[in-house]
Amino acid sequence: MKRIKNAVCGAVAAGLFAGLMSQPIMAANVDGPPVFWKFSVWGKSRALTAGPEHLAARLAEETGGKFQLKIFYGDQLSKAKENLDGMRVNAFEAAIVCNFYHPAKTPALMVMSLPFLPIKDFDTSIAVRDALYQHPVAVSDLEKWNAISYASTHLPQYEFMGTGKPPETLEDWNGLRVRAGGGVGLAMEKLGAVRQSMPATEVYTALQRGIADAVSFPFTYAHGAYKLQEVASWFTGNLKPGTADCPIVLNKTSYDSLPDQYKDLLASLKPEVDEVYREVYGKADERYLPIFQEALTEVTYDPATREEFQNVAGQPIWRQWVSDNQESFDAQGVLDTVLNAGNGS
Repeated sequence: MKRIKNAVCGAVAAGLFAGLMSQPIMAANVDGPPVFWKFSVWGKSRALTAGPEHLAARLAEETGGKFQLKIFYGDQLSKAKENLDGMRVNAFEAAIVCNFYHPAKTPALMVMSLPFLPIKDFDTSIAVRDALYQHPVAVSDLEKWNAISYASTHLPQYEFMGTGKPPETLEDWNGLRVRAGGGVGLAMEKLGAVRQSMPATEVYTALQRGIADAVSFPFTYAHGAYKLQEVASWFTGNLKPGTADCPIVLNKTSYDSLPDQYKDLLASLKPEVDEVYREVYGKADERYLPIFQEALTEVTYDPATREEFQNVAGQPIWRQWVSDNQESFDAQGVLDTVLNAGNGS
């Protein structure tokens, strides 16, 4: 079995950024005052950071270097779970925040962690997340932290890799020990699986030693980055059990103080950020999917089976989420917004 020497996510993200930065800064297309913004993110340059890296390069390019967005990696400005706290005290001007790090801080965004939502492809991801970010409840959630949403990092749908007998039916998941968090983990419990929790760095060993039967990660880049194909025997190719949400957010005070031409520039660059993520994750699929398909058994489900998954392991959790949150905010309205956007209505 071939070994993957480098994680494609970091390589692609760095390549996109380096390519943009290698281009000479031209005369400003958008004139304005000097602006210096700090961007907070944990970890190193990788697929997740490809969007802000592209944004930083394009802001500098369009303004002749007057609008500088500097990315601080590795928790230099704030820990991952505290980026919203930093927003509230104006410690920096932009950040990536993940709903699962602080569910109580952005409860409406947790709708994106529900299992088996109708997000079938990247275009649907854009439609769903844009609609959610514009919902008054989601807007209010972020404004409490002096933040506004800018764009999504479009985490891909999760899929599973595992060992042993491939789970070809709903019943086959019964009794499997699965590493899955959030709504995906709850969905697997509905199918009779035993949910496990462990850091991402431990999943390779867990599969190798038989501690876990299956693990979920954003597909395909995270599976490849952790080289799970070396110790797995099968993977799900189209289960699409769920995802999470890690939007790029801007400090509201800083954004409001920008001149209109800079606000317009940010808005015009948002579609480019979306497309960067399409390319990054697409390149991961191009690299890893053929390797997975050659080395492992691919488990795919027909539309009727996927609908059954949704009925058994999705909708009951949707209803419970609405029931748990309806007294605090319009949870049904938030869920309906996501479902309508996902179904194209």
